[in-house]
Amino acid sequence: MSPFSADWLALREPADARARSRPLAVAAAAALARRPGAVRAIDLATGTGSNVRYLAGLLPATLAWLLVDADADLLRTLPSRLPGVPVDILRTDLSQLDDPALFEGRDLVTASALLDLVSDRWVASLAEVCARVDAIVLLTLSYDGRILMTPEEPEDALVRDLVNQHQRGDKGFGPALGPAAAASAATHFIRHGYRVDRASSDWVLDSTDSELQRQLIEGWAQAAVEIDPAQADAVDRWQMARLSHVDTGRSQLVVGHEDVLAFRE
Repeated sequence: MSPFSADWLALREPADARARSRPLAVAAAAALARRPGAVRAIDLATGTGSNVRYLAGLLPATLAWLLVDADADLLRTLPSRLPGVPVDILRTDLSQLDDPALFEGRDLVTASALLDLVSDRWVASLAEVCARVDAIVLLTLSYDGRILMTPEEPEDALVRDLVNQHQRGDKGFGPALGPAAAASAATHFIRHGYRVDRASSDWVLDSTDSELQRQLIEGWAQAAVEIDPAQADAVDRWQMARLSHVDTGRSQLVVGHEDVLAFRE
């Protein structure tokens, strides 16, 4: 499932690349290098392929990818977005991980900005299928519930709490984990005998990220009002103040994310 537009995915890609834990990606590459023979990977909910673009310079050049998403329009653009990267492309619904052939023979399973959208049951299924094929697993940029805003506004905590409630709504995979995503992944993969390493991958946004900040603020305001319409006036005041900070170049946002690497030693 890819509920986001190509424009949004392009807008966030530079922030994603800055935020990601390079040490975890390098550790995944090192674990992969110990595998004999050709190596095969799958990227879940690949979108525009940003995860593969980030990893392409770190992982073996011979790595063959299967890129999976439900959005046919996004998938159609992937060959031109990933020149020189050997990829197969598959359109499929990932709401149920009930096709064992997806993971068969995969040495590496990756996903970016997906884990906080899925349910605990979905993560349990993912851990089970990954353990069955002994795959290395790298799950990045999972939102962890932290939003720090400068300059501060009186409604910051209210909006953040409402946004975090919204994050737990069903995004097509059952009740979403939202801020509990990384902890859920750690629990389920450890249960299957994996070592799990976690690292912060926070977005740190300043005046050079003004359009990304603007879209985040507008999206958060909409989500907050959906959760509690009675707070619409307070949220509107907050949105106007925060957008004013963006317009004057004063706004700074830190959006908490976490990367997770799971592998068997």
